[in-house]
Amino acid sequence: MSLSAWLLASPWILALLVILYHYATRRPNLRDYAPAASGPLVSVIIPARNEARNIERCVRSILAATYPSIEVIVVDDRSTDGTGELVERLGRGASVRLVRGAELPPGWFGKQWALVQGYRVARGELLLFADADTKHEPQLIARAVTARAAERADLFSVIPRQEMATFWERLIQPHVFVALGARVGDLRRLNRTRTEWNAIANGQFLLVTRESYQAVGTHEAVKHSVADDLMLAQTYVRHGRDIFLALALEYMQTRMYGSLREILEGWTKNLALGAPLMAPPVPWIRRLFPYVMWLPALLWVGPPIAWVAFGWDCAAIATVASLITWIGIYAGERAPVRYAPLYPLGAVMVAFIMIRSAWRGNRKVEWRGRTYRGSGTHQK
Repeated sequence: MSLSAWLLASPWILALLVILYHYATRRPNLRDYAPAASGPLVSVIIPARNEARNIERCVRSILAATYPSIEVIVVDDRSTDGTGELVERLGRGASVRLVRGAELPPGWFGKQWALVQGYRVARGELLLFADADTKHEPQLIARAVTARAAERADLFSVIPRQEMATFWERLIQPHVFVALGARVGDLRRLNRTRTEWNAIANGQFLLVTRESYQAVGTHEAVKHSVADDLMLAQTYVRHGRDIFLALALEYMQTRMYGSLREILEGWTKNLALGAPLMAPPVPWIRRLFPYVMWLPALLWVGPPIAWVAFGWDCAAIATVASLITWIGIYAGERAPVRYAPLYPLGAVMVAFIMIRSAWRGNRKVEWRGRTYRGSGTHQK
């Protein structure tokens, strides 16, 4: 193969080196913090709307925590699938409190409303907001309490391992995580940031001090946004508060979506509304961002098409480099590596979801049987 072919393929070779280096050097890790043997009461607040599939696993995993001072509060957000009844049975003889959620007020997203209701009855000095689709290993909370104190963070969040059980999850989810990771970069660059639009957090696990949560206005300050975790982190930074994120792949798992329909609905809801908040606060950039965020997918789709159609050497090199890259990504995400050769199809699916998300924009958001319009006003 000619030198020109290698030069033309150099962007894909560089991407291979950068991505593999990123996975090999990711820091900080929660495992580097010893589990706390004692400490302040942690109120674990779980919003649950139609979470009968997940809630028992989540609550039982939290009750198995090695950290000794925990109360669990589950806010049943007017579920219709028996979620509340499951929690009631779990709570017998355990430190679990069920809160029956009130009707959603105008201008609120359901999750934020549920979290605020849980906060109002919580007794802990530390508040842990956890999603119902998460599974906590016994040392997760104990290590997070140590890490938050050691880093003097007002908001501490972790990145869990993503569980992917079905074909579509394994095909699509790694591509979304790579796209988001490309924007986030090294967590060490984001921790304690003072640049508001550079702040992120993972709403599946948010450990905050009661004092700081009240000072920034609680989730009421971000009641109108589907990207509540992102906006809450940015609110903390705007108030001069420290945020800190760590990897917790060994200590927490989550399965965000269980079917292709859920993947489509979930990422359509999140991408177009959340991604612009991670761009510089220039109006035209934020307006344009949802419509161009799918373009990087062409980098993965183009080379194999060009190789098959034209037999170009540069396309062959780029395709092989891309395949090795995705083998590394799947291994890094702890997903089945046998799905890596399907990366062009995964890229096409994610591009479709991004275009779909941009087309819908903030006109209409559907989630958990509710429809929101505009900035998030509840419609039905």
